[in-house]
Amino acid sequence: MLKDGAFLGPLELLDGRWVVGDSTRAGTHWVELRPDGLHQHEPDSEGRLVPWSRIVTGVWITWGKQSWNANSRGRYTVKGMVAGHGGGWLHMTLRHPFEDQQLRFDQHARPYRAVDVLRLEYLLRHLIDEGKPHLLGDPEWVGHAVAHLVGGKNRWITVRALRRTAAEAVRAAGPGSP
Repeated sequence: MLKDGAFLGPLELLDGRWVVGDSTRAGTHWVELRPDGLHQHEPDSEGRLVPWSRIVTGVWITWGKQSWNANSRGRYTVKGMVAGHGGGWLHMTLRHPFEDQQLRFDQHARPYRAVDVLRLEYLLRHLIDEGKPHLLGDPEWVGHAVAHLVGGKNRWITVRALRRTAAEAVRAAGPGSP
């Protein structure tokens, strides 16, 4: 298992749980990966839960303060880092009833490598496509997958390479609990 503070883009291990976004500052938005689903934490609110069983299609990440920036994949620096600190959104389609859902998260002070964000996105998509998103609720399993995805070169990022890397990370992490 990775130690607290391990991260892959906006995904970070904190107090034995995996969260997307900066959960350490007061008044921020962040998303927790729980056994029962994605839990959106918001200031002055109990938050909301999106059960794993409701997520139909893969998750994609966009950047900006407003969720309607869904077509904006963001701005990136020449060195392959996410530019700006406006926050991000996890977008997904849910079933029963069918609807689009956006979960907001605030960025950490540290920069994110674009390749790490893409690897995270493709891991989420792969698990949803395979019908195994519940594995994201197992902190130990996520730790094994993240350990396989961190590092590596920040170049030659193709859809094929990202899909292959996500599938390899899932195999490396093992079957997980049912």
